[in-house]
Amino acid sequence: MGRLMTAKQLAAATALLPGGAVLAWPGTMWLNAIFLVWIAAVAAFWIREERKEHQERLTRTIAAMQSSGIRTLNHHRHDWMNDLQVLFGYMRLGKLDKTIAYVERIRERMLAESAVAKLGVPSLVSFIQSFRTMSSSLQLDVEVQEELHLNELDLDSEAVAETLIHTINTYRLAAKAEAGGASVLRLVLSRDGEALYAAFYYEGELINEQHWNQNLKQQLDGAPLRLEGTEPNGSMVLLKAEMRV
Repeated sequence: MGRLMTAKQLAAATALLPGGAVLAWPGTMWLNAIFLVWIAAVAAFWIREERKEHQERLTRTIAAMQSSGIRTLNHHRHDWMNDLQVLFGYMRLGKLDKTIAYVERIRERMLAESAVAKLGVPSLVSFIQSFRTMSSSLQLDVEVQEELHLNELDLDSEAVAETLIHTINTYRLAAKAEAGGASVLRLVLSRDGEALYAAFYYEGELINEQHWNQNLKQQLDGAPLRLEGTEPNGSMVLLKAEMRV
């Protein structure tokens, strides 16, 4: 990236030489022609380097998405294997009641994951599904009340998703590592006829509550989700986005 930028800047700087000559000897036709040809060559070089730079960014983005997808699948595969081992153990021991209860837990988890997948904003869905690969100090649980499709609501769903992601990351970066396990952040999404609500419930400690509070207010500045209420130590934050009339 730095190499391409330097090459573009050097190419642009070379135009100063013919440009200076044109200023020094105005009206000289052949100097004007050389200057125009030079500018065209620099522009062509700049466009070519811009395309290279864009391609490199795209390649890195695709590679990062593929790596994230692989990590997420590996985590899910690990969970599925654990579930199968637990079920197999209960079945071998003939504990039918515990087998049924565990299957019900799996069903509830699958329903919750299905509700997240139906939110309708790929960036938010991908972020939630891959969150476990990002943080070991914070566990994220998402509850979607009823069936909620953000992309079908009368508001800027992309901006709402971005605000939710930033708010979760504000907690992730501020969560204090616990000796007994990860802190827990539960996000509850709901709506009524007038607004969308996002309630965050945090179980754990913050590294610096004042710094977390400043970061939260900074992330919410100009965002569609407005702060409706908070409780000490970030234990509860309620955000609200009103529907467009």
